[in-house]
Order: sequence, then C-alpha cells, then structure tokens
Amino acid sequence: MSHDIALRERLIVALDMPTVEEAARLVAQLGDGVTFYKVGLELLFAGGLDFAQHLKSHGKRVFLDMKLLDIGNTVERAVANAADFGVDFLTVHGHDLKTLHAAVVGRANSPLKLLAVTVLTNLSSDDLKQQGSSMSPSDLVLHRARMAREAGFDGVIASGQEAHKIRAAVGPNFLIVTPGIRLEGSAMDDQERVMTPEHAIRSGADHIVVGRPITQADDPRAAALAFLQHIRDAMSLN
Repeated sequence: MSHDIALRERLIVALDMPTVEEAARLVAQLGDGVTFYKVGLELLFAGGLDFAQHLKSHGKRVFLDMKLLDIGNTVERAVANAADFGVDFLTVHGHDLKTLHAAVVGRANSPLKLLAVTVLTNLSSDDLKQQGSSMSPSDLVLHRARMAREAGFDGVIASGQEAHKIRAAVGPNFLIVTPGIRLEGSAMDDQERVMTPEHAIRSGADHIVVGRPITQADDPRAAALAFLQHIRDAMSLN
C-alpha cells in the first residue's frame, strides 16, 4: 500500500438510508471526524445527488456508488456526467472489458477515480453458480481486478478477504476499497465475506467502507472514531 492517503480519508461512511434528512443528521453528528461518504442507490432515489453536491460544497469527499452496467455508449455518457458532477469515486460493474473501456473513455481527463465492482460481498459460491460462473468468489475477484487494471481503472471494490491476492496481482498503485467491514464479534447482517478493519488494511486495502456498524450505532461519532483507531493501529504495524 503506497498511496499517500490521510488517515481519516481511509474510512468511508456509507449513507445507506432512505432520506436525505436522516443522512444530513448523521453527517452533522459525525462532524469533522469523518471526511468521506458513500452515496448509494437507496439515497440517490431520494435526493441523494443534490446531497452529494452539498457534501462536496462543505469540503467532504464523495463516493458515488452507482454500480453502472449497460451498453458501452450509455456507460460512457453516464460516467462523463458523473465526472462533470465533481464526485471523487464512481463504481462500475467489472464484468467485461467493453464496459470498463467505455467508462474510461467517459471519464476522459477528469480527476474522477473509477472503481470496478468485482464480486459483491454478500455473494457466496452458490450465488455465483446461479449466475452461471464456476469460479470461486476469490478467483473471480482476481480475474476482474486484472481486467480493471488492464482497462485503465484506478481500483476495485472487493472484500478484504481478497485484498492480499489483489495487491500481489496488481501492485501498489491500484486502489482497493473494501466494504463488508465489521469489528470482531459484530453481527454480519446480510454480508457473506466480511473482515475486520485491521485485517483489511494489513491485507492491502486503501479504504474501508462502513455502514450499519456506524450509522445504526447508539453513538455514531464514537463508533466512527473507534473504526479510525482500528485503522490507525493497523497502519502502525504495516
């Protein structure tokens, strides 16, 4: 892990909630303790794009989790619009090179960082079999990470369980962003492939994405600070 990333930016809080009002209350609670937020599909359909601009205007970084997958022309234009929008990260499903190349063309020379979704962290081998894949989650993640690197993407979304293999395969200058992060002994919720923040960072992750363990905590700010401390401890051993 060679990226010069401020410690607080390594934690991305997922604003996976139904209303902008709830998201705004949480952001106010977290204050300057959190600088990076993920805005996903749930919030996007409830005014999330405007809220993303609000976050940017207040000095926050924004990860727009769109998980784009469509014909190349549509992906290219959607990414171009996202680049004009001024967000920091954008996700595209990393299923094939046509989609990935279209996204890179759409991004053009903007600073937008493109992240390929490899295998969702709630999917198991049985789920992949239903999709027609005979590959294990780990092997498919590695395959798609290599494709993303070849296409010119900046990084991938992948479970912390695969971070070490990805880092070994693609080298240091490639972002690894890991959702499905839980503290030791916490509930897995609907996730299949989870990992603690320490293990994810030590395995090569650059950023961890945390939702419910912070957003549904009795004291979200204290929970966020606890995750930041785990990140700090992990980095001190790297």
